[in-house]
Amino acid sequence: MDIRPLSDTYSVTPQIEPEDIEAIKAAGFTTVICNRPDGEIPPELQADAMRGLVEGAGMAFVVNPVIGGALTQENVDAQRSAIDAASGPVLAYCASGNRSSIVWALANAGRQPTNELISAGAQYGYQVAQFRELIDRLAKG
Repeated sequence: MDIRPLSDTYSVTPQIEPEDIEAIKAAGFTTVICNRPDGEIPPELQADAMRGLVEGAGMAFVVNPVIGGALTQENVDAQRSAIDAASGPVLAYCASGNRSSIVWALANAGRQPTNELISAGAQYGYQVAQFRELIDRLAKG
C-alpha cells in the first residue's frame, strides 16, 4: 500500500486490499472513502466487501464512485461531506489515487489556494492541473 498525503488530514492511495485494513487503522485513519466503481474490480474488492472490513476495524467507510472522465458535482459534494464529517484523518482510494486526488481538490476549492490543491496532487504525478479553471470557478461560488 502506497499512502500519499495531500494534506495533514487527507491522503490517497491506489486500490486497497483486505490485508491493508489493519495498517490503515494503525496509521490513524478514521474514515476510508472508496472512489472506485464496483464495475472496475473483482467482487472481493468491491465496496460492500471492503465496507465490512473497514467498519469491522472501527473506521467509517464512504462509497463515492468516481467514473473516469465522468466526474460529477455530486461526487464533489459527497467527497466534501465525507471529509467534513470525518472524526480524523481520511484515506481515499481509487485505481491509482488520481481520481481521489482530483475530487479532493475540487471539494476543497475556495478552502485552500488553487495552486496548493494542484501541487499537492502533482507531486505524485496526478493530473489535477487540467482542472484549474473548474477549481477557480468552484472557489468563487
